[in-house]
Amino acid sequence: MSYRGKRFRRSHGAMSDINVTPMVDVMLVLLIIFMVTAPLARFGFDVKLPKVEASPVTREESWVITVYRDKRVFLNEKRIAPAELEKRLAQIVRSNSNVDMFLRADEELPYGYVMQIMASARHAGVRNLGMVTEPLPNVQ
Repeated sequence: MSYRGKRFRRSHGAMSDINVTPMVDVMLVLLIIFMVTAPLARFGFDVKLPKVEASPVTREESWVITVYRDKRVFLNEKRIAPAELEKRLAQIVRSNSNVDMFLRADEELPYGYVMQIMASARHAGVRNLGMVTEPLPNVQ
């Protein structure tokens, strides 16, 4: 009887072997997921931004930065070099620190270029920079 008792206790004792099969399965699934998503993260997706319906700005727009498709920059209908934009905006902010600026950018412009123009305005001290859009056509 003592022999059977020892044998019974051993079968319910702590296991010294680790079952790695579930861990390997999870690692293989993660590897496949990363292999599929890595090329997508590098190239990105084309994003078509939605158009929204918004009310027009009622305030008089005194300072408007306009950027055309060919990257020409205008400040209130006066052409200005992109390199001089920040300097000119800083002069405007010094005369009126609470000035509102509006940015009109062509939809075909690269996003990064528009962000460079916005960064120039921020570096010049412009606190209020709004984006100008065109309203959607009224479809009925």
